[in-house]
Amino acid sequence: MSANGLERRTANYLSNNVPQIQQHGGHFEIEDVDDETGAVTVAIGGACSGCGIAPMTMKAIEHRLPEELDGVSSVTVRRAGGPRAAVMPNKTEEMEEMAEYEDYSPPF
Repeated sequence: MSANGLERRTANYLSNNVPQIQQHGGHFEIEDVDDETGAVTVAIGGACSGCGIAPMTMKAIEHRLPEELDGVSSVTVRRAGGPRAAVMPNKTEEMEEMAEYEDYSPPF
């Protein structure tokens, strides 16, 4: 399987199974795909950067992508940088550490 195929399938999965990212003004980018190891890095940004449930969305993506897509062994999700980046990064970084997010399983 080619890295482009895995990248395309990852993007399709996120578009189809986590549509609220785009519906709520956020965006995602597939930053890196290692075809040999199956490691994928995804960045989310736009409105996601300041969203209170962004940490939950990030954890859900990290857990579900390897379960749902053959060839994906691990996923790292981070906040995108640049001009489309965080609205409230300090707040969401604090929220990632909150116990409430540890076992959250959103419906996507």
